[in-house]
Amino acid sequence: MVRSAVPFFCGLLFGTGLAMSGMTDTRIVLGFLDIAGQWNPALLLVMVGALAVTLPAFHYALKTSKPVLCDYYSLPTKIHIDARLLGGTAIFGIGWGLYGYCPGPALASLSTLNPEPLLFVAAMAVGMIRK
Repeated sequence: MVRSAVPFFCGLLFGTGLAMSGMTDTRIVLGFLDIAGQWNPALLLVMVGALAVTLPAFHYALKTSKPVLCDYYSLPTKIHIDARLLGGTAIFGIGWGLYGYCPGPALASLSTLNPEPLLFVAAMAVGMIRK
């Protein structure tokens, strides 16, 4: 029971943080990406705050032999940069720059019940279908 509740509460905490920091507002994200215009540093501050928590936590966690709630670490094994990674990164960046959402804020924005995030998430889900 505890193992299945942890991801739910972590996701809830993440989504709440996104909403509180304004990262579900595409105008803030697009303002951050507009470095030649009226640049908004709000997203940079959110990223710095996230790194301030994440880096020490990962440093500590990776020194342990196994996670607290799992039998082993599930870390990425792919270490090479290839065309598929670069292409996916470019498509992700273009989509983020055109609309101002990436997956986390898009999912958190579903709680607003506005149609735009719903359409975005539906299109994102279609784009995530693998061959």
